[in-house]
Amino acid sequence: MGEWGFLSSLLDAVQEHSPMVGRFWLVVMLLFRILVLATVGSDVFEDEQEEFVCNTQQPGCKPVCYDDAFPISHYRFLVFHIVVLSAPAALFVIFAVHQAAKPGHGGAPSQRARRLQPFYVGSVVVRIAAELGFLLGQALLYGFRVQPLFVCHRRPCPHHVDCFVSRPTEKTVFIHFYFVVGLISALLSLAELAHLLRKGPPPRAGCCHRPQERGAAPGQPAGAAEEPCCPPPRGDLTV
Repeated sequence: MGEWGFLSSLLDAVQEHSPMVGRFWLVVMLLFRILVLATVGSDVFEDEQEEFVCNTQQPGCKPVCYDDAFPISHYRFLVFHIVVLSAPAALFVIFAVHQAAKPGHGGAPSQRARRLQPFYVGSVVVRIAAELGFLLGQALLYGFRVQPLFVCHRRPCPHHVDCFVSRPTEKTVFIHFYFVVGLISALLSLAELAHLLRKGPPPRAGCCHRPQERGAAPGQPAGAAEEPCCPPPRGDLTV
C-alpha cells in the first residue's frame, strides 16, 4: 500500500487548485479506484495465471494459451490506467510548486491562479483523453464478460485445448464495476472542464470591480473621468 499512499498524497495536493466538481473526481479516484484496486482487485486477480488450467501436459502450451486469452493482465492494465490518469495531476502539482518557488513568482493568490489555470485546464484535457482511451481499450481487449472456458489452438499445443479461468463471475462483476466508475470519472472530468471554460480566468490583481466616481474636468461630459476597470471577477480555479 506504500506506493498507493504516495500516489494518493500527490492527488490530494491537486485539490488546492480544483473546483468542487474536480474534488468529486478526486474522491471517486481515491475511494472507488485506488482503494478498491489495492484492497479487492489484488485478491481477485492475483491467482489468474496460477489457476489458469488447461487440459494438456504439452510443455509451453499453457503459457501460450494464457497469453492468447489475456494479452495484458487485468490487474496490470488497471494499475497502468490509474498511473496514466494520475500523471497529468502529478505533473501539474510539480509545476505549481516550481512556479511558487521561483523568485518574484509568488504574488497574490489571484495572480498565481491566473498563471496556473491554463496548465490545469490542459491537465484536465489530457486526463479526459486518457480516460476515454483506456475505457475503449478495456472494451476491446476484454469485453464485458470473463468467459469460464477458453479454447486455445496455438502452437505448440498439439490440438484444440480447453483452458479454464478461475472465478470468472467475480472477475466479471469487478470489470463491470470498474467500467461504470470509469464512465462516472469521465463525466466528472468533462463537467470540470466545462466549469473551468465557463468561468474563465481569474481577475487580474489590482483591478477594481466598479468605477471610481470622480469629478469631470471642465468641458468633459459627466462620467468621462471614470477610471477604467477590469471586467468583473468570473471565478478562479477554486470554488
